[in-house]
Amino acid sequence: MSIDRYAVMGNPIKHSKSPQIHKAFAEQTDQHMTYTSMLVPEDSFEDAVRKFFAEGGKGLNITVPFKIRAYELSDELTERAQRAKAVNTLLIRNNGSIVGDNTDGAGLVRDIMHNHDGRLGGKKILVVGAGGAVRGVLAPILAEKPALVVLTNRTFEKAHHLAEEFADLGRIEAVHMNKLQGPFNWIINGTAASLQGDIPELSESVIGEHTRVYDMMYSKQATPFNAWAKDYGAEKAFDGLGMLVEQAAESFRQWRGVMPSTPTVISDLRAAM
Repeated sequence: MSIDRYAVMGNPIKHSKSPQIHKAFAEQTDQHMTYTSMLVPEDSFEDAVRKFFAEGGKGLNITVPFKIRAYELSDELTERAQRAKAVNTLLIRNNGSIVGDNTDGAGLVRDIMHNHDGRLGGKKILVVGAGGAVRGVLAPILAEKPALVVLTNRTFEKAHHLAEEFADLGRIEAVHMNKLQGPFNWIINGTAASLQGDIPELSESVIGEHTRVYDMMYSKQATPFNAWAKDYGAEKAFDGLGMLVEQAAESFRQWRGVMPSTPTVISDLRAAM
């Protein structure tokens, strides 16, 4: 029986947990496949993708810094990839065309709703940041019909343009960080501040006793953003490890036609951190 090949491409890539995640998915669902990580030089990403598929590869995950280039490379795009203007999942059709998808937002929403018993419908949600991470999750968040999504960012103009771009999907607006009117039901941090040990310059007034916060970054200890939120009385705080696994599960479903179970994979990753 032939074994289908999958991989994740990025630079750097050594830190990637994707091979571990997809190995667990494959074993769980009895799929005959391999999944490896590939360090790709920044000047040869497109060639690496085409070579992978030309040699029989079936699907790719794409991570930093190649998500926009994967979007531009794709012959076809899913609706959510078109909205995100970034691609983290590639698959190849029988006719050789490359399809680009973005599973990040689906992963975030599924983690919040299924793993943390959260609800976004009818809620007031603050999203911090206006970069690629936020762009990738806005459409799935708005699809849950929140009462309001407020975007804020250190550079207000970026948040403003993003809010205008997604305004047809629901009630969304941009607000300067120093003019936010809280509290919010959910605060989602889509910045990479936690990686540098920093937190966005938010007033504690955005947090109420029933506020839940979600940092897309993850770490063994509480991220700086989540620690700050808990210090100011947030009800619950979650990091992005579940999002990582859930977006991988959605990629896996696109490739293999079966949805893996994620809770044990998340808990095993958490225990190994």
